Amino acid sequence: MEPDPDATARVLSAIGEEDFGRLLASLVTRYRDFDLAEEALHDAVLRAVETWPSRGVPERPQAWLMATAKNRAIDLIRADEVRTRHLARLRIEDELRPGDHDDHAVRLGEEMDGADIPDERLGLFFTCSHPTLREDERIVLILRFLSGLTTAEVAAGFLVETATMQQRIVRAKQRILKTGIPFGRPAPDEISDRLPGVLRVLYLIFTQGINATSGPAHTRVDLQREAIRLTRLLVGYLPGQTEARGLLALLLLTRARESTRVAQDGRPVPLADQDRSKWDSFLIAEGTALVDTAAGEPGAGAFTIQAAIAALHADAARFADTDWKQILVLYRMLSDLDPSPVVALNTAIALGKVSGPEAAMSALDKLADDPQLLRHRPFHIARAITLDELGRTSEAEDAYAAGLDCPGNDAESEFITARITDLQR
Repeated sequence: MEPDPDATARVLSAIGEEDFGRLLASLVTRYRDFDLAEEALHDAVLRAVETWPSRGVPERPQAWLMATAKNRAIDLIRADEVRTRHLARLRIEDELRPGDHDDHAVRLGEEMDGADIPDERLGLFFTCSHPTLREDERIVLILRFLSGLTTAEVAAGFLVETATMQQRIVRAKQRILKTGIPFGRPAPDEISDRLPGVLRVLYLIFTQGINATSGPAHTRVDLQREAIRLTRLLVGYLPGQTEARGLLALLLLTRARESTRVAQDGRPVPLADQDRSKWDSFLIAEGTALVDTAAGEPGAGAFTIQAAIAALHADAARFADTDWKQILVLYRMLSDLDPSPVVALNTAIALGKVSGPEAAMSALDKLADDPQLLRHRPFHIARAITLDELGRTSEAEDAYAAGLDCPGNDAESEFITARITDLQR
């Protein structure tokens, strides 16, 4: 059979960000060097593009990419004296340190097989949550290198400039190289300490899938599914961790609305306009059961509270039936645990539903100087909607225009532009 020149593009596309993330995680685990791993994998993909069209796609393309990337990494190490010394030191430490620090990488490279790839990223999430790293450094490393997000997307998730995020990534990688952070599985007594960072990463991956900060589409279903898959694994691994179950409940209840969140033209549909009869009742039932249990446990925290809010939205047969008073109570509880600008924004929105647009506008005005929210599209959209409700049309137009200047996807930009046009009419 003659090689199919188009097969390369189809297979590489089918492998997708999830498998590339696993490949990269395995290389990082093996070589303890994010830059080396990324460069080696990039070169392996280029090699596939060059050779597969003429030679044919290998039977196990992921394993081929892994083997090629490992060979390329060795070449890069041999050509760099500093990397050679670094790898030699790590190998000596590996021999002296008990444990199974290398087993994931070995299995992924040698036993990879399409749909049944041992997932390695969750373990590396815990590695990157090492206390030697600052919290923001831990999270940005995972999001940038292990979740398939660009630096710009990670920056948007943290409400900072791309250049600022790039500097954080560089500092985090340098700290890992200088301190020699072990890349093995953390000991059982270290799991609980590192869990909050891992949960936050899974949440940020999911939110990027719910509202993409770049690209043509408003949502990325692949990221939603992967975040839920990894969270399910985590809950299975740590069934006694309340917040892990709270996070899973939140993701499931939010995912249940996915089919109604985007119109046929690709533009986002506001919650008030969504057809609730099309929400996924099975996901709602599972998520509600999880949050009902988690909410009564001592370990319940911010994610469990957010899941309770999502459950209240799911309980309302119509938008008008939403229990906004209880939602406002929960947001105020959440503010005590997580006094972040985004929580303050959501509290202001809930306040408006309970006490009217004047109260919402007053709360939003108090947040108007926050530098993070000024880069956050939902803040400007919330201001625009509230200003429109108050009859301040020209100010609402300005607020929508400010939102267009913030990071966001093309579908959302079209939605905002359409709202501006409606106001001008």
